[in-house]
Amino acid sequence: KLLTALIVAEAGDLDKKVKITSYDTRCEPTKLYIQPGQSYTRLQLLNALLVKSGNDVARALARDNAGSVEEFAAKMNARMRELGGTSSNFVTPNGLPAKGQHSTARDMARVARVAYMNPVLREIMDNRYYSFRFTTGKVVPLRNTNRVLRTYSFCNGMKTGYTRSAGHC
Repeated sequence: KLLTALIVAEAGDLDKKVKITSYDTRCEPTKLYIQPGQSYTRLQLLNALLVKSGNDVARALARDNAGSVEEFAAKMNARMRELGGTSSNFVTPNGLPAKGQHSTARDMARVARVAYMNPVLREIMDNRYYSFRFTTGKVVPLRNTNRVLRTYSFCNGMKTGYTRSAGHC
């Protein structure tokens, strides 16, 4: 999701609206429960992605950026190579296990370094909470998945993750 956020942030036009499709919502396990037909800005979705880690949000951003998840995965692989990463292959925009998808801590550290230098992403990752406003008007407070950020005032954020095989990252 960190590489997804980096690619979207670097593409810019963060005030552009993204219309959610039913395809975006067909994923598990972590979801924000955005609904088909709703529209959000790229910036709203980036906040939700980095603070709450919604897989549906990752899919919506990937599809919006590249037309499809498959095309976005190609962008992810190309960007990783540009960053000097040599031990990664991405298939999905959300980092969940998938056949053929893998990465290393070293490659992800390269992504983290560049993401942290991006002022938009750095500001988002430093948010302990984010109030997400659904198109229905309902506002949901999202708590950052980064417990260290929430616990220690000196922590200034980064994206966390978890998979069964990798554990907490």
